[in-house]
Amino acid sequence: MSDLTDDLAAAFGEETDDDLAQTAAENVAAFAEQYDEALTADTVLDRFEAAPYADFGEAFNWLVGDLAADNEDCTDSRESRIEGYDDLSADPAIGA
Repeated sequence: MSDLTDDLAAAFGEETDDDLAQTAAENVAAFAEQYDEALTADTVLDRFEAAPYADFGEAFNWLVGDLAADNEDCTDSRESRIEGYDDLSADPAIGA
C-alpha cells in the first residue's frame, strides 16, 4: 500500500466504516497513479471537506468527479467511484 492509500484510509475511516474507507482510499490512489501522480492526501481531504453532501458515498463520488474535472486526461471517472460501473453504465471493457 502507498502512503496516499494509508493516509486516506485513516482519514476516511473517521467518516465511515473501515472497509468502505479502504475501498475509497484505494480508488483515489488508483486515480492518482493513472491521472495525477502529484496528488496528495491533503489535497484530497481538502476537496472532500468541500463536498456538498453529508453522505460519505455521495461526497466521495463528488470528490472523484471534481478531481477528474481538473484532469483533461480523465474523461470517465466512474471506475474510481465507490460503486464503479453499475448495471446501467456502459463498461468500456465491453466490446474491446
